Amino acid sequence: MTMMRTSLFSHRTIRQGAISAVGSVKIKLLLACCIGLTLFVLAGRTASFMGWKQHAASLHRSSLPGKGYALLINTWRRNDLLKQSISHYASCPGLASIHIVWSEPDPPSESLLKVLNHIIQLNSKDGREIELKFDINKEDIEFAFTVWQSAPDTMVGYVPRIHWVDKSKGNQDTYLYSGWWSVWWTGTYSMILSKAAFFHKKYLSMYTYEMPSSIREYVTQNRNCEDIAMSFLVANATVAPPIWVKGKIFEIGSTGISSLGGHSERRTHCLNWFAYKYGRMPLVSTSVKAVDSHSSWFW
Repeated sequence: MTMMRTSLFSHRTIRQGAISAVGSVKIKLLLACCIGLTLFVLAGRTASFMGWKQHAASLHRSSLPGKGYALLINTWRRNDLLKQSISHYASCPGLASIHIVWSEPDPPSESLLKVLNHIIQLNSKDGREIELKFDINKEDIEFAFTVWQSAPDTMVGYVPRIHWVDKSKGNQDTYLYSGWWSVWWTGTYSMILSKAAFFHKKYLSMYTYEMPSSIREYVTQNRNCEDIAMSFLVANATVAPPIWVKGKIFEIGSTGISSLGGHSERRTHCLNWFAYKYGRMPLVSTSVKAVDSHSSWFW
């Protein structure tokens, strides 16, 4: 760039003036074209934007198509929160129906139905009719509770896991943790995760005051394996396996600690640490599964 400027300044003054004049005209023409193009684009976009606003306004004023979307709400003895949620979502213009997943032992009362329908009528816009429907799903939970009542000292639940002896270590004192696919493949399990289980409230006290404090400290420091610790506690007290109940359960949240790398390795470390603290492996494996024969063809 420096050489270019040196060569230009070496020409005569008249030639410099001519070049400057031509360059100035070109720049002015270029600027004029840019300004004209900008104004044209802005004018087009303004017209398009105004048209879109008018179109959006007409959509807002007009009624929505007959088919809207359904809202699914899961609730458990939280009627006040249920009323607040329905009051909020009933004002959504595209809402066509509300489905409430009801898993309580008793069906919804007539008074609750009347209140919820009244809330919908008050909050729905343009006099729209929103269907309110209860999906009663009490069989799974009730059956699991019945199974637990028959064996109140054990853990009864829906999420089984298994431990194995680590044969690669060449001894019987090292263990591996395995998840759902190992349970599904072998039909064997030795733990029920506490996130979906029935167990006696006495175990909560035992977990706090009787279980080795080093295990609680381990769980707190690592923020993991509290469910395995509970399984160890119950198995150590009962010297018996848990009970896996067949049922429909949907685990929501694929971004939790179980989705992180090294999860199985950390759980395996928990198993071996807890077994060391108990002085043995208290978990008992089984292949028994509780199935409600009233609702199953092949049991």
